[in-house]
Amino acid sequence: MQKNKIVSSLVSEAADEIIRLNINRDEEALGMIEAIAFTKYKGDDLDELSWAIDRAFGKLRGQLGPLSYLMKDDDVSEIMINGTQEIYVERGGEINKLDDSFDSKEELEQIIRRIAASVRREVNEMSPILDARLKDGSRVNAVLSNIALDGPVLTVRKFRQKKISIEEMIEEGELTEEAASTLKVLVEAGYNIFVSGGTSSGKTTFLNALSDFVPKHERVITIEDSAELQVKGIPNLVRMECRNSNSTGQGDIQMDALIKASLRMRPDRIIVGEVRGREVSDMLQALNTGHSGMSTGHGNSIKGMLRRLEAMYISGHDMPIAAVRSQIVEAIDVMVHLAKLGDGRRKVLEISEIIGFRDNDYEIEPVYLLDDDLNLVKTKNTMRKDMRLKVKGISYV
Repeated sequence: MQKNKIVSSLVSEAADEIIRLNINRDEEALGMIEAIAFTKYKGDDLDELSWAIDRAFGKLRGQLGPLSYLMKDDDVSEIMINGTQEIYVERGGEINKLDDSFDSKEELEQIIRRIAASVRREVNEMSPILDARLKDGSRVNAVLSNIALDGPVLTVRKFRQKKISIEEMIEEGELTEEAASTLKVLVEAGYNIFVSGGTSSGKTTFLNALSDFVPKHERVITIEDSAELQVKGIPNLVRMECRNSNSTGQGDIQMDALIKASLRMRPDRIIVGEVRGREVSDMLQALNTGHSGMSTGHGNSIKGMLRRLEAMYISGHDMPIAAVRSQIVEAIDVMVHLAKLGDGRRKVLEISEIIGFRDNDYEIEPVYLLDDDLNLVKTKNTMRKDMRLKVKGISYV
């Protein structure tokens, strides 16, 4: 392929010049590559030449090497690299394979090590898995080839710079204006809301949008594994993020410790980005001690999510299952379940109130459900836990 030959030539010549002239700044390196390209390949197709320049610059200076141009593409939300030849990107909810590749396994692993070094982490054969957050907020997971059988694996979930509002979600058909109004009232009244859904169903994006309804006078604490929440307009805001251990295995700060710390900060509302393990017990206890809160978790359905919360709780604590269930139904008032549809769109499938636990099953009353035409419609059920609404002077939701 002609443009790949151009890339190799640009990388070779530019690398020599960058070393000879001791160029350290990215802008100067890019200028050097462009000067060589437009001199040597003056008559070539401009689009191909621009592509080759971007790729050459990525190989020499970019954090993702030859794929650094994807980090600049606002339409790309996720980059998935399965070995040197299989590269996929998600755009607008659709995943497609790129006609692109890495030159070698060594090149890809060098990029992974470069990313690890940029966040002061180390990845090697003894520690072959990397979980990290880039400076722009993007999340990175990498696995080296000693455990990834088809070559190194690198996954980048790009941080969405622009916060999506509830109004935009309504326009996209993710939920209805009536459902959004109901959620607004519930958030303002201090109901504890849990957002569930599968991978890439838009849970964090939805939680971000819900945070717009939090009263501005409240003291809000956000706790996350990797900082993704964009809570705006809250003056009294404290943001905390978990920390992984360093190369010596020290300095690890997990979410349960942050939740415990938050309770001593006089919070009005605690927002936990996502619960995945033993921290669920601390979150539930926080919500059962007079604090309002919101969180998210991975689940296939509302009932499935509740069972997962049970399992997460029990895995970290020796507690009778009846007591665990009692804490869950006392702590969580409302659950919102999301899904990613076949065409890539995100959709609210259900908004339900958690009533209690009886006859070995959770009592769940849907407030909004999808009809046969995939429209989110109001049911005849009204909120049974209505004391907070009455305090706010609201008689019906």
